This record gives sequence, structure tokens and C-alpha cells, in this order.
Amino acid sequence: MKRPMRRSFASGLAKKKIADKKAPHVASSSWQNGGSNFSRPRLGAMCGIIAILLQEGHVATELHEGLGVLQHRGQDAAGIVTCGPKGRFFQVKGNGMVRDVFDPSNVANLIGSMGVGHVRYPTAGSFAHAEAQPFYVNSPYGIVMAHNGNTVNQTELRTMLDSEAHRHVNTDSDSELLLNVFANHLQRTGKFRINEEDLFTALEAMMNETVGAYTCVAMLAGFGVMAFRDPHGIRPIGMCRRKSDRPQAGSHGYDYCFASESVVADSLGFSEFEDIKPGEAVIVTPQNVTRRTLVTKPAPNTFTPDIFEYVYFARPDSVIDGVSVYRSRMAMGDRLAQQVQQELLSKGEQIDVVIPVPDTSRVAALQLAQTLHIPYREGFVKNRYIGRTFIMPGQGMRRKNVRRKLNAMALEFAGKSVLLVDDSIVRGTTSREIIQMARDVGARKVFMASCAPPIRHSNVYGIDMPSRNELVAYNRSVEEVAATIQADAVIYQSLEQLVDCVRSLNPAITKFDCSIFDGAYVTGGVDEAYLSSLEKARADNERSKKAASFLTPHPAPESIVSCSGPMNGAEDIGLYNGRTR
Repeated sequence: MKRPMRRSFASGLAKKKIADKKAPHVASSSWQNGGSNFSRPRLGAMCGIIAILLQEGHVATELHEGLGVLQHRGQDAAGIVTCGPKGRFFQVKGNGMVRDVFDPSNVANLIGSMGVGHVRYPTAGSFAHAEAQPFYVNSPYGIVMAHNGNTVNQTELRTMLDSEAHRHVNTDSDSELLLNVFANHLQRTGKFRINEEDLFTALEAMMNETVGAYTCVAMLAGFGVMAFRDPHGIRPIGMCRRKSDRPQAGSHGYDYCFASESVVADSLGFSEFEDIKPGEAVIVTPQNVTRRTLVTKPAPNTFTPDIFEYVYFARPDSVIDGVSVYRSRMAMGDRLAQQVQQELLSKGEQIDVVIPVPDTSRVAALQLAQTLHIPYREGFVKNRYIGRTFIMPGQGMRRKNVRRKLNAMALEFAGKSVLLVDDSIVRGTTSREIIQMARDVGARKVFMASCAPPIRHSNVYGIDMPSRNELVAYNRSVEEVAATIQADAVIYQSLEQLVDCVRSLNPAITKFDCSIFDGAYVTGGVDEAYLSSLEKARADNERSKKAASFLTPHPAPESIVSCSGPMNGAEDIGLYNGRTR
């Protein structure tokens, strides 16, 4: 149901130019949420982040293009904040895809030569409009931050911010927590103007207080941009640069970009992409580039990137931590072919054709088919205007949209024994529907091969995996999974093989975060009580999301002239106004 009084009030604020950036927030988080936000953890989200500092020019155009390149990492919300003359912030953010939130007019109004951008996919704990990023605090100095990942000690951080720092947190997002923890430490300097040393000190203190997975980009009004990565290096981020066409006097003469994946550098014409190290922070101003490793974890957890980035999330044309995602998926296809040979072909089963489940598994499926000398065919035609079902809210919605987005071609299935290849099997809902589609058009037998091992554990580091009881492999054998998804057989890649596929391309990575497969959480701080609480939060928020889907209108994204507090992050921020263009 539409709420016109609140809508018009928020829209009026959004159009008003606020000069005083130190206006206080109007409500405390404990009042707004009845204190419930201290009772259980809230969920982070898999996201794409970007920050750019130009020597001169209109940065919003490139941020907008960069977010489009990172759209696969988040299709639920998008936002950009830029910094213009006199340190004034300008922002546009809202729920929706990049193409929905931004248009030529509001991008043109994002003034400035440095800025931060963010895309987010929908998770059970972050569907509120207010949680579109980047986030902003006015004190101290004016800070904007965008975050990818999830912290696991949110309750302690919220309590500290409320009882000790007396800082207001306006949403349930742990991204806003990180921003306020950083701001709290930075405020302790008490200085009129700060330098890189002050920023490193505050970032180090924040890292020592925060447990979890995170990569962040941030911007300090009139100063510069920065990026940092959690001490375990779980989530990816890197930096790149290019020679500026318009270098300023006394500057280093380069434009700099931070991004979740290297493909952004390729798209925007940057080069020398370099991954930021675990526990490292990099600060870029128009004059200087300063970097420092602030926190180091003891072996073997010194560097543990998330292996699921290579399986599913990252684009195949990206290179993450020195590993080509494309090459890693080729290796997964080679190793999976060995499993198929061992578990099917050597036992007398026949496979007539290998068919990928679009899109992520194509590289591995093609490699598997070539290794086994079996024909490879594209048996499913995809409607590209339907979002990923894995990140689609609601089990019923996922099931319905499988057939909306995929169509099986009888020509490739009729009378054949088919091996379907997918990157992973999560809930099993999509797999079951796809297998049934293959049978409906005449497949004689349908086998399912997964590039990933069985997923039996919750993810607490920013991927919104379902609760354990919703995972098809939880407390089930491989044979039981096959029966559940109605496959003739299921072949899983082993965890050892998967790790070797990625590590073979960069032997310097000695350990990965494989927690969704083995239940080993490298950061610590994750016990049964935490997991149960997290699952309860997911269930509660899933119910809230379903209820909200029937009531939420679809107004336009708010584009405010200057960023002056939470009005553009208010609870009723619009989804998008894509029909007014």
C-alpha cells in the first residue's frame, strides 16, 4: 500500500539542498528497532564495490559504467556518491538494477572528480530500501563507505556504538556498522585536519575490533579515496591506475580505481591491476598514494580467499588474487570429467551429450565434454531479462522463474542420455525443475554433475546461502540428493579437487575459505548459537520480505543535490522510476 504522506516528505527533503552537513540524525537505532537489533545478527550481502579518483573530470560517468560491469554481483540495489567542490557530497541510490536507478540526468548531477559506487544482490536480511549503499556519516570530516561481505560480531559492535561511542546506526546493515566503527576511531584524533597516518590508525583499530569478511571502499570529503580488505582476504578487491590526460600541478599524475574484480579495469581503460593484500589499506589522494598492511593473521589463516568466487560469483574474464576465473573453471571441467569417468562411464553408463546449465557452468561443461570426447550442446535457451534464480527472493518465485528464464530444446534432448553440468547445487529447486524440463522434452536419462562439492553449511561471510535445513545436501547422501532432485545420478567435484583446480593457478594461496563445504569458519566467532540465530534472522526476514512484496510501491530513485544525512536512505526510498525516462 502506498504511503503518500511519507513519500512526499522524503521526496521534498531529497530535492532540498542542505548546507549544514552536521545536522544530527533524528532517531536512535534502539528506538527505531525496539532494541531488537542487538538480539541477533543481521545479514550482509554479496556486492560489487568501486571507487575512482580522477585528476580532473566527471567521475560519475565512469562509476556508472563500472557498476554496470559489476552488475552480476548485485541486482537488487545500486548507488553512487561523488565529492564535488568544497567537499560537498552528491548521491543517487535506490533499489533496482543499475539501468533502473540511474539515468543521464541524475548521473550528470553527480558532480565531482572522485566517488564511490555499490551494487547489492537481495539477501534475506537486507531487502529494506534504506540499506542501499554507499552509506554516509557527517562526523567526523564527512565519510562515505561501500562494503562487500559480512561481519560476525555485529551484536558486540552495535552495543559498543550505542553505549560507548553514542553513535546512531540508522539501518540493520553491518555496512553502516563498519562505517561508524571507523568514524568513531577517526573522531578520537580530535584534529581539525587529518592525514594518512590518522586514517591508518583508525582503520587498524577498526580491523582489530571487527570479525568477519569485508572489503570496503571509502571516501573522505575533500581528501581522497581509500580501500581496505579484511585480514583473511576472504572477499576480493584490487586497484589499478592509468595516466591522466589532465594531471594537476603537484600531483602524481594518475587516475586510480578500486574495484571488486579486474574486469572493471579492462572496461574503463585502467591497467596494472593489483589485488589488495589481506589486512592492507590503500589511501589515494590527488597528490599521494600510500599503502600499509595493518593487521596480519597467523598461519594457516593468513590468506584464505573465498573459493566460491571462482565457482560462481566472479565473471570468467576476471583475475582474482592472481587466478584467472576462466582458467580455474576450465580446470574444474577437467577434474569433473575424471569424476564422471570414474562414477558413470567406467560402470557402463552411456552419455550422449553434455549440456550446461546457463551461464556460469559453460566453461567447465565445454572442457568436460572435450576431455571425455562427448558432444557438447547448448540445450537450454535463456531469457536474458530474468534475474538469477539463486539470488531471487522466495522459493516459489525461484521455481516459477526457472521455466520463465530457460527453455529446453527437444532437438538436443529427445531420446538421449544427457549429462547436465552446473556450477553448484544449492537448494535443489532449480536443479529439479531443469531435470524435469529435460525429461518433458524426451530425455531418456538425466545425470547432473556439479563443479562444486555438496553445500552442507551456512555461509556467514556475505553470501546469502539458505539455512542449513534448506540446503538439498544437508544431512543427505549423494544418492539421496539425486533422488530429491529426480536425477538418475549426481556427480560432485570433491573438495580436494576443487581446491587444487584454483591453487594450481596460484600456488602462493595455500588455503581457501571453504566453509559452505566443510563448515570450517576461518575467522572464528561462529558457533552453533550464532548459526541458529542467523538462521532465525533469515527466516524472519524472508517472511517480512514476502509480506512487503505485496505492499511496496515502486517509486523513483531519489537523486539529491547534496548528501546531507539519511533522507535518501530513509525506509521508504524508492525502487526506481524507470518509466519516466
